[in-house]
This record gives sequence, C-alpha cells and structure tokens, in this order.
Amino acid sequence: MFFGLMNSPATFQAFMDDILSDFMAEGWCLVYMDDILIYSTNEQEHQERLRRLLQRLKDQDLYLKPHKCEFDVKEVVFLGLVIRPSTIGMDPVKLAGISDWPAPTTVTGVRSFTGFANFYRKFIGRYAEIARPLYDLTKKGVLFLWGNACQDAFETLKRKFSQQPLLQIPDPSKPFVIEADASK
Repeated sequence: MFFGLMNSPATFQAFMDDILSDFMAEGWCLVYMDDILIYSTNEQEHQERLRRLLQRLKDQDLYLKPHKCEFDVKEVVFLGLVIRPSTIGMDPVKLAGISDWPAPTTVTGVRSFTGFANFYRKFIGRYAEIARPLYDLTKKGVLFLWGNACQDAFETLKRKFSQQPLLQIPDPSKPFVIEADASK
C-alpha cells in the first residue's frame, strides 16, 4: 500500500479494525492507525491479552518497533489523552501554550481555538454554554465583532483548561445518574 495515495490511511485503518475487531468487541483493545492500546484489570489477564495481540499481528505479518512500544505501564499518553488506572486527563504537552494563546482576530482564529477546545470539551462542564459566543462568531453571514461575551468565553475556557480537570473512571459498585436533554 502506498501511503502517498489519498485513501491509504482509511484503508489501513479499516485493515487494522478488521484484524483486531474481536479484541475491540471484547472491550480491551483500542486502535487508531498504528497506535494500539490494550488494557486489563490485572497482570495475568494483561499478559494473556498481550500474547494474543502479538500473535495476531505476527499472523498478519505486522511487526512492532520495540523502541516505539510501552509495556506494563500505569500511565500512557494515547491520542492526546493521559490514561491512568482511575482517571483520564488532557495531555499537558498539548496544553502547554494555552495560557499564551492570543485572542483571535479573525473567524479562522476562532475556528482554530474552538477546534482545539472541542477536542477536550468532555473535560469542561457546560462547555457548549461557555463556548456559544465563540461558535456564534463562526456562523455564515455573521460580522466578526469580538466583544465582551467572546472575550469572557475565551478566557473562561483557557482558565478551565489550565486547571487540567480529570475524568474519573466510573465505579460500577456505585449508582449512576444519567441526565439527558430531550429538547428538540
């Protein structure tokens, strides 16, 4: 497969999804292109899953570069997230310049910031409500006027990102509360 071709990444992703589909269906394997994450609740289970994964890759003539692999770790950065046994956080490397991000002066600048912010939206409570003034600026036919509401939204999001909130892994022994907005 030639990776200079337009559909090569999609083809490779489909291939990886296909060969590891049963592992993903069992709920212990995540795959994005050539990044594979497996997780387990104990070491014995993990060793067995790792053995199965490595055998599957070998059967498909796929090989790993050991220097690019991490084994038996309690924390891993995967697709912009820091994953630990009980929490998921934002990658501090990705957040490094957030406090210095200047206020956008164009619609393109707003889209750049909201594109970044949207990736981490699940970490910010009431994200849509906070970011609404910024998204309103990107609507077709809207004149770009950076007012107090936009500045407040921008600064609030930057502040919330700098606090580096964590998502807690649910405890299945505790009750769950599910809230949904049924409007529209």
